[in-house]
Amino acid sequence: MLVPPGSSSSLLVSLDARSHLPLSSHALKPLSSVASAAPMEVAGAAPARGLGRHEYAVLALTFASYASFHASRKPPSIVKAVLSADWAPFSGARGPHRLGELDVAFLSSYALAMFAAGHLADRADLRRLLGAAMLASGAACAALGAAYFLDVHALAFFAAAQVASGVVQSAGWPCVVAIVGNWFGHSSKRGAIMGVWNSHTSVGNIAGSVLAAAVLEFGWGWSFLVPAVVIAALGAVVLVFLVAHPSEAGLEVEVMEVEMNGDGGEEVGLLGEDKKDVNEDDEFELEMGSQLPRAIGFVEAWRLPGVAPYAFCLFFSKLVAYTFLYWLPFYIRNNGMCSFVHTFIFVFIALTMVVYVLVT
Repeated sequence: MLVPPGSSSSLLVSLDARSHLPLSSHALKPLSSVASAAPMEVAGAAPARGLGRHEYAVLALTFASYASFHASRKPPSIVKAVLSADWAPFSGARGPHRLGELDVAFLSSYALAMFAAGHLADRADLRRLLGAAMLASGAACAALGAAYFLDVHALAFFAAAQVASGVVQSAGWPCVVAIVGNWFGHSSKRGAIMGVWNSHTSVGNIAGSVLAAAVLEFGWGWSFLVPAVVIAALGAVVLVFLVAHPSEAGLEVEVMEVEMNGDGGEEVGLLGEDKKDVNEDDEFELEMGSQLPRAIGFVEAWRLPGVAPYAFCLFFSKLVAYTFLYWLPFYIRNNGMCSFVHTFIFVFIALTMVVYVLVT
């Protein structure tokens, strides 16, 4: 993918590289057909237009997919109070500490696996990877619920299930972002689209809380099994129906940032690639994925403008958000707080989450 140096669209273009397909309309043509058109004008954002049925389907499926990931993370916070009351090894004086260890097991494995998941999403089939991650997440969540029915009390079992859940769930975010980037990275409405689409985290948290709380009275195992069935069912739908890239639906990909000068046919590559001279007589067969720019490394990613400030802002906002999401229900139940305090806290949480969604 070729873009002018310093282009404001470079970040979106880099997201689209996950699709394994070049992004210009010449993606499946020989390079000679591109060179023969020199000098070319740089194409800007795609003209404004309505969304087609494929685009609506992609938005709906990726929205539901990542909402289900968040929904399947909510049961531990809902059942904490029940586990601490009468389920070893979480009952007793050290019960809250062991519950905290389960949170650490999930979040640390999720964070570490995210580095590998990002690289894997650059190279794997996005539809299959996302679907497989959802099915595996359903299995890990169901394993925690099965502990209730099988009368499992081993801390190692719960910790292993949480680690497995964190690893498989880490593939969700890179996949859905890459797929949405494939479809809407060039859209003039991408800001509005991403703003609405990114509410899936809050929707998933709300849905997960409601589902887990609704069946808690039948036994805490059901609070895990119901979200597990939901995410697994959606994973099957993703495997069958999701279209990860417009080319898979037979749609032509739009022209995007190509810079060629009229003299030597010089092209400027993304992320500091070596410049190449392209003559009209040169012909290269572009196979899918074979001519993509190399994926950048960890250190190079930190050097991209805005990455470090955004990462630190997100770190602190996540710190607050996950403190509420994982521990607030447990705190309220164990401290017998009055309804006025309930109302105040929930209003505060609602405002915090609104700010969080706007910032992120």
